[in-house]
Amino acid sequence: MPSISWSDYQAFLAIARAGQLASGARALGVDPTTAGRRLRRLEAALGTRLFEQSRTGQELTEAGEALLASVEAMASAAGRITEDAQGGDGLHGTLRISASEGFGSWFLAAHLPRFQAAHPRLAIDLVANSGFLSPSRREADVAIMLSRPHTGPLVAHKLADYTLRLYGSRSYLDAHGAPQKPSELAERHALVGYVPDLLYAPELRYLDEIHAGLKAQIRSPSITAQMQLVIAGAALGVLPCFMAEGDPRLVQVLPECRITRSFWCVTHQDIRKSPRVALFRQWLDETVRDMEEVLQP
Repeated sequence: MPSISWSDYQAFLAIARAGQLASGARALGVDPTTAGRRLRRLEAALGTRLFEQSRTGQELTEAGEALLASVEAMASAAGRITEDAQGGDGLHGTLRISASEGFGSWFLAAHLPRFQAAHPRLAIDLVANSGFLSPSRREADVAIMLSRPHTGPLVAHKLADYTLRLYGSRSYLDAHGAPQKPSELAERHALVGYVPDLLYAPELRYLDEIHAGLKAQIRSPSITAQMQLVIAGAALGVLPCFMAEGDPRLVQVLPECRITRSFWCVTHQDIRKSPRVALFRQWLDETVRDMEEVLQP
């Protein structure tokens, strides 16, 4: 077998993590032509195809999946060698975190600067949107999910429970009055909620837990948009307390209606001991523990 350059393995790893040639090239800091050339050179040296082209990008073949575990281990080992040689805080490279829109934008974004300040040579990608990147496909180093995954080569632990309640704006309540019991929500109130066929996790179905058969009249896949609709007085809505409690424009409605969900911290088993992943998970556990009263008021 001809000698294989580490840069070719790095190109393969970047494309596998990104799921697209162009995105992998950007992560490497090279143009797509260079990344593609390195990938083809690696495939030629190994005598096998590592990716198949799909509608959304590059999908790993069976041979690619098998190689990925080894290259991840090589990358982790190389990172540890560099950190040991540099001494002190050697965290470097990129840490990609996937989180739900609410937790990522309203909780993590508020506290993450402290972690970055402690590790200034580490680049951090915070992907906070409606949906999750997949640790099993190496799309993210760490994912904060709404349930524990039961398949794949993953390591997961429960991060924290969090509370959701029903909220309304002062202007809405002045105009429509406050419901005194859950059944009134179906009779004389508008509700904000998720678009049913765009739900990215079953844990987001919670209107039935307030009162059976409740339907949202105004719907969005974005929890931030839902909160803005509630603030604007369009309707009542179920919101995470860590988003809504600090906003003076919002008032709890039917305080006896309390919904509990959980966050799970998930990573691929091959990188769970990587220094950047291990330290981030430790920091996140401590941060969540310190802020428990914000998540579960």
